[in-house]
Amino acid sequence: MPGRFAITTPRLAKIEATLDTAFPALRPRYNIAPSQNIPAIRASGDGGYRLVFLHWGLIPRWSKEGRTSYSTINARAETIEEKAVYRDAFRHRRCLIPASGFYEWVHAPGSKPQPWYIHLKDQSELAFAGVWEHWEKEGEIIESCSIIVTEPNALVKPIHHRMPVILKPEDYALWLDPAVTDALAIKPLLQSYPADEMEAWKVDQRVNSVKQQGPELVRPLESEANPGAAG
Repeated sequence: MPGRFAITTPRLAKIEATLDTAFPALRPRYNIAPSQNIPAIRASGDGGYRLVFLHWGLIPRWSKEGRTSYSTINARAETIEEKAVYRDAFRHRRCLIPASGFYEWVHAPGSKPQPWYIHLKDQSELAFAGVWEHWEKEGEIIESCSIIVTEPNALVKPIHHRMPVILKPEDYALWLDPAVTDALAIKPLLQSYPADEMEAWKVDQRVNSVKQQGPELVRPLESEANPGAAG
């Protein structure tokens, strides 16, 4: 997946410094869910970068209606250049989706799924690799996106069988460059992020409800993080 994530700080300091661009402050959101509008960074027409809000769940431009009958919140890295719904966006419309961390759930027999919060050790913001699309019909316009997912690293694997592609800062500009359309140049960026730079901990069941918000959702249930040990 992910199916939920959080943005806990208003400023995207690391992304701004890397792209040499200032973005508007964001409202902290601790339980972002599919079908909501989420922040994304993409190339602007003047050679710079722009922060926009996109519907989470990509709607291909050739769709007859402004929705899909299947989930498009995540796109598989392994097949993204082959799937009709994603391949054109992968070549021409890529974006960064800023986050502070994401949630996954461990399913154990006889108990409720346990949510975990997964993030960078230094608590800085990260950037998921995303693709976006523009859909328009009879005056209605929807701009939407998907988060690209890949194989889990050693930290995430005991928690979930997939993880979002987290791009390294040195790859942001290449990923966003609309002039780069060759899959051979950008496909290698879609790797699992190094596990030793990340950590994970169990969080409260309240995150299960999309109505719940607040910093308490990302706080560990235990006093000490227990990375890579699901259960």
